[in-house]
Amino acid sequence: MGLRRATAGGTVLLAVLAGCGGGSSSDGPPTVTVATGSQTVTVKPTQYCLDGDGQRYDATPPVIEVSPDSPITFTVPKDVAQQGWSVQVFDQTLEQKIGSVEVDKGTAVFDRINSSDIVPAAFYLVVVEDKGGPCGVFTGAWPVGFIRPGGDLTGTDGATPSGQPSG
Repeated sequence: MGLRRATAGGTVLLAVLAGCGGGSSSDGPPTVTVATGSQTVTVKPTQYCLDGDGQRYDATPPVIEVSPDSPITFTVPKDVAQQGWSVQVFDQTLEQKIGSVEVDKGTAVFDRINSSDIVPAAFYLVVVEDKGGPCGVFTGAWPVGFIRPGGDLTGTDGATPSGQPSG
């Protein structure tokens, strides 16, 4: 009888720890999904405002091999869509910002970037949450690398762009 009670209690505790019914930011930073061709990748943030406190994370950006002229689709969490976000374009070393694509506030899925839109054959796209949340100018950033044939991503041992994303 005692074993059954402990197991039931353990199950309830496990459900609470796993965040059943929660989904709050205290569960950890949200991820962004990137899809191109038959590939779908989950991207972890390198920085994020978690519960009103700016956090930096040691996350290595994923790298996706893509064919020329491939559509790239980003899906962000509801909170990020409501705050507003953009996609910033960086060079192959994640150091020089090349450009930025604005996304309409409230948009959770954005599919208006093509792998051939960017001039170098290797580049990074960084989803950047707009400024103005509980952390002020400190915003979320989710970098992901792309390589077209003939491209090479080098010198990216750090996870956060050296040219800080501007949200």
